Amino acid sequence: MAKFCQKCGTELKDDDTFCSNCGNGTSQNTEVVNNTNNINNPKSKIAAGLLGIFLGAFGVHNFYLGYTGKAVGQLLITVLTCGLLSFVSAIWGLIEGILILTGSINTDAQGNRLVD
Repeated sequence: MAKFCQKCGTELKDDDTFCSNCGNGTSQNTEVVNNTNNINNPKSKIAAGLLGIFLGAFGVHNFYLGYTGKAVGQLLITVLTCGLLSFVSAIWGLIEGILILTGSINTDAQGNRLVD
């Protein structure tokens, strides 16, 4: 069975004492942790990024990735102000879309890696 870092989810070798990705220390008594909850349905990085850029004012990219709280916030900012503050959500979505496409945001809400 594979062993994963409890902090970042990177797969560890049996003899690793530190995670090569984040430097988190591992313990010999640590249980095996599988951080891939939804491996059968991976989310697309390109789709999420483009949704953020073009429909970010409505939080569509966050709904797609499972970040429901942020998505509802963006949607409410746009709808409750009758579009007057939609530029705030749109800029927020544009920035997140770019971060997704550049790889700075690379996981969905369940911690699964986004695929290209």
